[in-house]
Amino acid sequence: MPKLEAYTHDLPYSYAPGLFPATACFKACPERCERLLVSSKLRMTEDVQQLMDSCAAHGIRTETADRVLERLSRKENCYAAMVYRKEEGMFEAGVPQIVLHNPSDSGNLGTILRTALGMDYRNIAIIRPAVDSDDPRTVRASMGAAFSLNIRHFDSMEQYQAENSGIQLFLFMLTGSVTLDEAVSKPVTGLFALVFGNEAAGLPDTFATLGTPVRIPHNHEIDSLNLAIAAGIGMYSFRGKMNR
Repeated sequence: MPKLEAYTHDLPYSYAPGLFPATACFKACPERCERLLVSSKLRMTEDVQQLMDSCAAHGIRTETADRVLERLSRKENCYAAMVYRKEEGMFEAGVPQIVLHNPSDSGNLGTILRTALGMDYRNIAIIRPAVDSDDPRTVRASMGAAFSLNIRHFDSMEQYQAENSGIQLFLFMLTGSVTLDEAVSKPVTGLFALVFGNEAAGLPDTFATLGTPVRIPHNHEIDSLNLAIAAGIGMYSFRGKMNR
């Protein structure tokens, strides 16, 4: 088998570090799994044995790879990781979307992906430039939720709109003219998307004309909410608008 390299964006594969993310990767997309890496320090529990047996049944090799796992672990201990093939997702028809415009933090992105899965938002659009959704730090922050989502990348908001016309956009902005409660109280006809901006810059002011500019009210003791928190509030608030 070819030698594994330290992760870079250009590699055709990435790593799902941690036993839980590795297992989530296998359960969601075993056809994309290439190798299961384990540490010599990994305790052979029932869950570990079950994952190794399942991998073997699918022809996925398990190998001890302490040095690779040490590189992945950074400050945290990492005793297992799945090597998986990177792949662009395809949106599911009729499902509301989350649009992330230029997200820049792996932890925030991973947390948003995990929340999106929990709230049934399975179509995720990421507008470049953006942090790498396949970066092992993002995958680990999502706790493997990324593998159960349809994640697509676009080079601009214009490209996203051209390929997803007719979607009602709710754009979360500090200067939004409509409060979240007001936006949720209005009827939504057809498919909708919740749009969130970069952690530092937010959404450009010009985006206010693309749909409904939404503001999450808060007091003046803070200047803004963390992106992942704002996205979680927005997703929860709009759950009642989803067709189930």
